[in-house]
Amino acid sequence: MKTKKMSQSELIVLNFTEIRRRSIKLWKGLPERYYDWKPDENAMTAIEMIRHVLEADYGWNIIIHNGSLANYNTPWNNRPFISLTDELEFAEPYRNTFLKSVREFSDRELNETHIVHPGNGEKKLLGKYLLRIGYHESVHAGQFISYLRAMKIDRPVIWD
Repeated sequence: MKTKKMSQSELIVLNFTEIRRRSIKLWKGLPERYYDWKPDENAMTAIEMIRHVLEADYGWNIIIHNGSLANYNTPWNNRPFISLTDELEFAEPYRNTFLKSVREFSDRELNETHIVHPGNGEKKLLGKYLLRIGYHESVHAGQFISYLRAMKIDRPVIWD
């Protein structure tokens, strides 16, 4: 039986999906009473970190299409936090739009299109930029594990 070779965009989406699956597993391990916990006054609270990761998909989608963030207005502005489930449901259409955008890039576009990150002005190839997006969420997953450890909460096993 012949198997179909995955495109670069399909592999990147698979990576994003796996990272998010593991993030959600971690987030679900956080009891509600700890949503506002943070390690120090300059850090994000646990729930702010979750929202930061979910909200990023909206901004990433603008950036990967070389859109402007000059008048950036996120759908999360002034949105109260209700629950993790509510956050995940609210974020789902933005996540799906982002993943659909990534799926539509050809291998050529991933290897030839340049993206300028608005935060630091660095120019990166689209494919490499997308991999850095996955790294961003992974770093926050590591931070979240540290939060759970500091709270003395059992950490969900994310390696299955």
